[in-house]
Amino acid sequence: MTSTDTGELPPKERSLLRRAVAAAAIGNCTEWYDFGVYAYVATYVGAAFFPGDNAAVQTLSVFGVFAVSFLLRPFGSLFFGPLGDRIGRQRVLAVTILLMSGSTFVIGLLPGYSVIGIFAPVLFLLCRMLQGFSTGGEYGGAATYIAEFAPDKRRGFYGSWLEFGTLVGFGLGALVPTGLIISLSESDMHSWGWRVPFLIAGPLGGVGLYLRQKLEDTPAFNHLKQQNSLAKSPLKSMIVEHWRTLLVLMGIVVIINVGNYTLLTYMPTYLKQTLDITDTAALVPLVLVIIMMLALITFVGRLSDRVGRKPVFLSACVCFLVLSYPAFMLIAQGTWITTLLGLALMGICHVQLIGPLAATLPAMFPTKVRYAAFCIGYNVATSAIGGTTPLINDSVVTATGNAFFPAYYLMAAAALGIVPVLLMKETAGQPLVEDAPSSGAPTTKAV
Repeated sequence: MTSTDTGELPPKERSLLRRAVAAAAIGNCTEWYDFGVYAYVATYVGAAFFPGDNAAVQTLSVFGVFAVSFLLRPFGSLFFGPLGDRIGRQRVLAVTILLMSGSTFVIGLLPGYSVIGIFAPVLFLLCRMLQGFSTGGEYGGAATYIAEFAPDKRRGFYGSWLEFGTLVGFGLGALVPTGLIISLSESDMHSWGWRVPFLIAGPLGGVGLYLRQKLEDTPAFNHLKQQNSLAKSPLKSMIVEHWRTLLVLMGIVVIINVGNYTLLTYMPTYLKQTLDITDTAALVPLVLVIIMMLALITFVGRLSDRVGRKPVFLSACVCFLVLSYPAFMLIAQGTWITTLLGLALMGICHVQLIGPLAATLPAMFPTKVRYAAFCIGYNVATSAIGGTTPLINDSVVTATGNAFFPAYYLMAAAALGIVPVLLMKETAGQPLVEDAPSSGAPTTKAV
């Protein structure tokens, strides 16, 4: 019986697999570190790069740039996705992490509006657009990379570590600004404190680049390359042969992204501006919920290996449908404990989506179009729904005064998400592709 059948690997291959998982996950960590920082220092970034004294308008401008940067993600996926299917996953992932971390680092160095005027928001927007473009090839490639190495029977468990990296990145992106906000004066935060978290992205990305450069490509890709079976036009093959599966994937990504960007990106601003909760009462509960999700996520991934991906996804959709309104009712009470309980309900819902995510979506496509199909489908849906979620929530809440709109938005996305989940094929425990060798472990380059 092979290691793929049993879900076990020899010690040497297991060690190499863990290194591959770490190399892939650190890119996701870097990406979501940037999102976390962006969410927690949005008001300071708005004051630095946009003119005027209206904090609400400045925050809307920051979230507007956040949404515009997401428009570049599909273009990045159209460039990096097919490239990853033609030249390999490892080489593309080395480029994406360099561009992601570099553009975030540069934001920390940019002079503000008071120094260079209109050039400040223009340069800020260009950095965010470069970050969005490179992100278009990052997550799909990292998930594909792990999926093509992991044993079939344990793909959910190993894939969950990619989203573990997401939560670690966002947790760091929350902890660093929270520590600065608590320890520095308001004037120091506005003058230089907000820059520190962005500058940390530089060395974080450097570590990721070092790890990725030491790894070879996946066994599945190398097998196709040796057989001279690489797709000459992955984009054309994806559209002609797999468009139905692509639509199902995009439908699933909608609820995942509405949950992601409501809980992890919009909530800090919602708590502080809409509910007028103090910094500590707003920031600390969310950090605690992230820690709770970190403790649960690998168990959810392992559960999806045992019971299947569809039951776990369906449970998440039902939970969001039922628990979103009670969660916001608790948060609206404005106390530390009710805020924590409300966010925890949302966290329990969301961890059921992201736990099986990296194991599920890559397995929907064959090896020769996997990178392109996953990247393009994921990022088109994310651009349309994920990047606009904070802007839509903030705009509607500001315009109408209805503090419960984010709950209604989550519930609507969950109701719609049930349909593609029911249509998707169950892939738990199944061989990833017919034309690939048994899941093995990565090889490393000589140092």
